[in-house]
Amino acid sequence: MAPAAPAGRLEPDAIGPAQDTVIGMANAAPAVSVGLTLAALAAATAYAVGPIIILTAVPMIIIANAYRRLNLWQARCGASFEWVGRAINPYLGFLTGWLMITGTLVGAISGVVVLAPSVLAVFGSSSTSTWPNILISTAVILVMVVIAIVGIRITARTQVGMGLIEYVILVGFAVAGLALVLSHHHGTFPVTRGWFTVSGIGGKGSLAAGFLIAVFMYTGWDATVYVNEETRQRRINPGRAAILAVLFLAIIFTISEVGLQGAVSPAKLQANSSDALVYVAQVMGGGGWAKVMALALALSVIASTGTGIVVIGRMAYGMARRRVLPPLLAAIHSRFSTPAVATLIIGAILVAATWAYLLSSSLANAFTQIIDVTGLLYAGFYVLTAIAAMVYFRRRIVSNAGDLVLVGILPLGAAAFLVWLLVKSLLAAPAPQLWSVAGVVATGIVLMFVARFVLRSPFFQAQRESAP
Repeated sequence: MAPAAPAGRLEPDAIGPAQDTVIGMANAAPAVSVGLTLAALAAATAYAVGPIIILTAVPMIIIANAYRRLNLWQARCGASFEWVGRAINPYLGFLTGWLMITGTLVGAISGVVVLAPSVLAVFGSSSTSTWPNILISTAVILVMVVIAIVGIRITARTQVGMGLIEYVILVGFAVAGLALVLSHHHGTFPVTRGWFTVSGIGGKGSLAAGFLIAVFMYTGWDATVYVNEETRQRRINPGRAAILAVLFLAIIFTISEVGLQGAVSPAKLQANSSDALVYVAQVMGGGGWAKVMALALALSVIASTGTGIVVIGRMAYGMARRRVLPPLLAAIHSRFSTPAVATLIIGAILVAATWAYLLSSSLANAFTQIIDVTGLLYAGFYVLTAIAAMVYFRRRIVSNAGDLVLVGILPLGAAAFLVWLLVKSLLAAPAPQLWSVAGVVATGIVLMFVARFVLRSPFFQAQRESAP
């Protein structure tokens, strides 16, 4: 049996790089992401989903490498909050941490609201009754909270088990779907040259619209660095796991989207866009196989909910340890070596959000507006992290050709790409979504001043640092 971690400290060397990689992938929820985007991405790109997904992986890998480099400097679960704050400005660091928490929390809420329907679909039930949905969602959240509190080891094992089943089902259906398409099975949509161009069939695809959807799909891989204090070789492995998570997600997304988008006609795919994966599985193999796909979706939602609870607890712990959040959130369970208080609070927020969403249509609409800007919140702190890497390594950038490319030019290009998408998204967003973004930023600014003047955090007096 491994020795217990010291009191007041997360358990060191508790998980390996493979488990950490799965945690990052689980937070991105591959099956849910494919299910939500299958019809939309096919329509936006005119079936050129493969090139768009692969191209989007490039800036994500570049930013993941920025995370890797910064984690070599400071391997703390506050991650970008620490890096931006100590490399650029502590006030900007706090806002980065706020975007991290908000983006991950909203992402978890977006999974919670479809949690019960995904579970019910496994049993062939399409019940939309409020209380069964509430009870199932609440029960699953409570179970994942208990697992998160008991320890990172059982969390990692649970994620690996659910992930393997989810990925095998998803990729298996995708391969079968592509085989049906290539054999010109009745009702399928044939592969053409347009599938392998960036403009799609007949040049009707929208590059910007495709990128917007694809970026949303990838968000969440950064979960690998929020458990860095509990990962073996904490400075090295979490950064490598982040890069591997993006690579594996790119493979799964490409195979799944390309393999399944042609399994039914475009008209039927769009008509069943809200439950595209289950519908495609039913067309391919009948009701039994549809339940198998529903199982993959349910596991994906449960896994992403579990990782959301875990990583938000670590974010809050990392920030509370710097006293920019109430110190109570930095409390570590003496037996399990986990941030139990922060985890319980996150679980309570998710339960409250579930009840509010399902019991109040007005609150459900408000949540929906916030959920729709989740990708923007992630893009915001990804950009800030890339900039932090450039600022921290600025002396090496001007003195070393390799760092000039890897930590200078490439992160700058990746950040510029995400800023371009942010601007396009905000310009096209309806007013409620703009107000949601403004509300998130305004709340962060208020809390920043609370941390500075009420909690009197010494973090705001931290000196800027840079690599020698």
